[in-house]
Amino acid sequence: MTAPVALTCGDPAGIGPEIAVAAWRMLGREVPFFWIGDPRHLPQGTDYIVISDPSEVGDVADGALPVLAHAFAQDVTPGQPDAALAQGVIDVIARAVALVQGGQASAICTAPISKKVLKDGAGFAFPGHTEFLAHLGGVRQVVMMLACPALRVVPATIHLALSEVPRLLTPETLEETIRITAAGLRRDLGIMAPRIAVAGLNPHAGEGGIMGREEIDWIIPLVERMRGQGFDLRGPMPPDTMFHAKARAGYDVAVCMYHDQALIPIKTIDFDGGVNVTLGLPFIRTSPDHGTAFDIAGKGIANPSSLVAALRMAQQMAKARLG
Repeated sequence: MTAPVALTCGDPAGIGPEIAVAAWRMLGREVPFFWIGDPRHLPQGTDYIVISDPSEVGDVADGALPVLAHAFAQDVTPGQPDAALAQGVIDVIARAVALVQGGQASAICTAPISKKVLKDGAGFAFPGHTEFLAHLGGVRQVVMMLACPALRVVPATIHLALSEVPRLLTPETLEETIRITAAGLRRDLGIMAPRIAVAGLNPHAGEGGIMGREEIDWIIPLVERMRGQGFDLRGPMPPDTMFHAKARAGYDVAVCMYHDQALIPIKTIDFDGGVNVTLGLPFIRTSPDHGTAFDIAGKGIANPSSLVAALRMAQQMAKARLG
């Protein structure tokens, strides 16, 4: 048995509260989890029970969402982000980390936040969720992996202008990304000999230097050196031919060079079911692969599929860590 998964509320004005309720209804007892947030922010008519400790999740009646109450400064209007709620959102994330570090939760699943709201309302000093979690976990570098049943991808650089990628994509960055990815697949997914495809930076992986020299100058030497250290690496592979079904069968994860190179294929293959996983943390963290969706919040049309997949993956990873 594992402890339940802690689900943070995310931005209360977004779709987080409503998809949390929808996920609980869809999953039933399949994935025991509890929601951390202010009960006032849940959709009207939600059947919930306030718990005082995560260990009480198993005692909650079927159909009722277990809520670990966290009071916010005020109520919320769906679709209308409010900077006054920013500190509460930050505090909920920190509380979830404390619970998983203390063994009361097996993993964290985070609902989407608005970085602008957090910065405007609380001076949030981090680029996003991932960097804040790395800070709370006391680690220097983590890796973002997007996963669905048909594909796993890792971008070596994330939220950068495309013009900045060649400058900030270094041999050290790529090597650390590959190492964290391999360790994460072994520890969290039980893939003991991960096969890692490395994408080229340039079209056709440079085509012998005609379309760019990064592959020749340092990517190929890095891949060959790490192969000699026991890593099962393929590539660098031409990015335009590595994501069709037959190619995907040859690897467990694709390490890509920049944001869109990784995210376009996975969102094309499974837009609603993708899961964001942070590898390299001392605890498990998953998240749905979408944003706050303020434009549809409160309308009852938000799709909970990605959150359901994220909760399932959190439980799967927790079990893998237990061996």
